[in-house]
Amino acid sequence: MPPMPLQSESAAQARALITAIRERRGELAEGGFASDRDNADPTANLALLAGTGAARLAVPTEYGGLWDGTERGGWGAVIRAVREVSAGDGPTGQNWLTTVLVARELLGPDNSLPKPTRGELARRILDDGLRLVSSAAETGVTGKVTARPAEGGVVLSGSKSFNSNSGGLGMAMVSCLMEGERPARHQVLVDLNDPSVQLHDDWDNMGQRGTRSQTITYRDVFVPDGWHQPADGQPTSVFLGAAMLLHAALMQGIGEGALDALVQHTRTMKRGSLPQFATPAEDPLILRRIGALSSKLAASRALLHTAADQLETSEDGAEMDAVAIDCFRAKVAAVDASLEAAAGIHEVTGARSTSHAYRLDRYWRNARTFASHDPTDAKNVYIGGYELGNRLPPLSTIIRL
Repeated sequence: MPPMPLQSESAAQARALITAIRERRGELAEGGFASDRDNADPTANLALLAGTGAARLAVPTEYGGLWDGTERGGWGAVIRAVREVSAGDGPTGQNWLTTVLVARELLGPDNSLPKPTRGELARRILDDGLRLVSSAAETGVTGKVTARPAEGGVVLSGSKSFNSNSGGLGMAMVSCLMEGERPARHQVLVDLNDPSVQLHDDWDNMGQRGTRSQTITYRDVFVPDGWHQPADGQPTSVFLGAAMLLHAALMQGIGEGALDALVQHTRTMKRGSLPQFATPAEDPLILRRIGALSSKLAASRALLHTAADQLETSEDGAEMDAVAIDCFRAKVAAVDASLEAAAGIHEVTGARSTSHAYRLDRYWRNARTFASHDPTDAKNVYIGGYELGNRLPPLSTIIRL
């Protein structure tokens, strides 16, 4: 694992956490197998990660975490951790990165939540394994989610789709419109075990099943003051780059998990793909396919890590634009490598490996499902535009989370 460009005690602890996660990849894969089979939340996997202290990567040092609390700080460690988690299980990786991204938004330098609220959030994340949900999407639902002022707080109403990581309840950061205010954009924090919250349990997609990305309806949920805030800030280039890298790390991890599964299953095979070879280790066709997949994943992993480290040290302006484009390139490379690795499992291991006893198809289903989140062609358009014009288009035309 390439070293992160940090030398502090916190950085050393972060590296130790990443190593600890890597050592649990086998357990995460077992949990992912069961979660995919049962179309269930990977609760045990998230508890395992909480036990390692992985959440410290998303919590500022002032609250007992390992993040320095700055916008650019800590991305190298977070991206590497997401990759390791996702190599164990893709849905677990998406759930965990959702908590990390929301935690960084709520506990970051530009957040206006009261300090006691921030402290309580950090405590629950570190001590209770609190899971966070970004409740923002409204695709497929009717109308906008709104909040209205009430004595001592606000009342939230409406529905949101694609609430990844909501299978473990936890807390949702709900994007909404505040009635009677300008700017109207607002964020409201809702405990999902509130009796006025309806979880629709309507996530039954072919892949990333354990994300439980279900619809949620908020039926006049009262949220006290101190747990909601205006949200009139605009996404920055750093946020855009980090989002691309989180997506890339998830895809990269799924691909590496697919390669792990391919290698492990191949070792159990009693013959090569060609009859003249007694074992897979003697069959040059199998060796060639595994070697090619390994090299392609190594290349996308190197770009992913480099872009993450550059994101930490970059400066605004032309330099940041160049780094953001590398983040796009990392996403494209990781998607390509992951899909190829996941699709190659059965070509190498043969028809017997298609049995549901192995569920090896889950790697392709997970990779294909998340790769459909936003089109890779669009990323290549932005990259091509940068190559020709040395500039990014407006962020408002790019970002979709």
